[in-house]
Amino acid sequence: MSLDASRTILGSYGQVFIDGEWQTNFNRLEANVEMDKKELLLSGDSWKRFKKGPLKGSGTMGGFKVTSSMLQRGFGKFEIISKLADPESQGFERIRIKNVLVDGLQLANWKAGEMVEEEVKFTFEEFELLDPIVA
Repeated sequence: MSLDASRTILGSYGQVFIDGEWQTNFNRLEANVEMDKKELLLSGDSWKRFKKGPLKGSGTMGGFKVTSSMLQRGFGKFEIISKLADPESQGFERIRIKNVLVDGLQLANWKAGEMVEEEVKFTFEEFELLDPIVA
């Protein structure tokens, strides 16, 4: 069976919500979770074994600068909800990203004649899949 191309999801339909408020200026979001695996070397075993270690969440969101809301938010914790809802796909996906902390604040980044963009790097402590896309 071949892939039904209409089920592929375009990022054009992605939305970023910070503490429940849609951030219409952000047009990209990436969030990842990495696991710090502990390597185990055991006598009499030719395989390296691994034990699950702590998780680390990090990401970046960006888009156009239209307000000073990220500066006003400062270094306080907040929540992000990522929503992908392509009308041709079979459903939508929402992920709650919890206990978000920015890595730094972009105070200024502009050049005459060009659109001002804003990029926010962050870490987070937990996530929850609210609405999965199912087959």
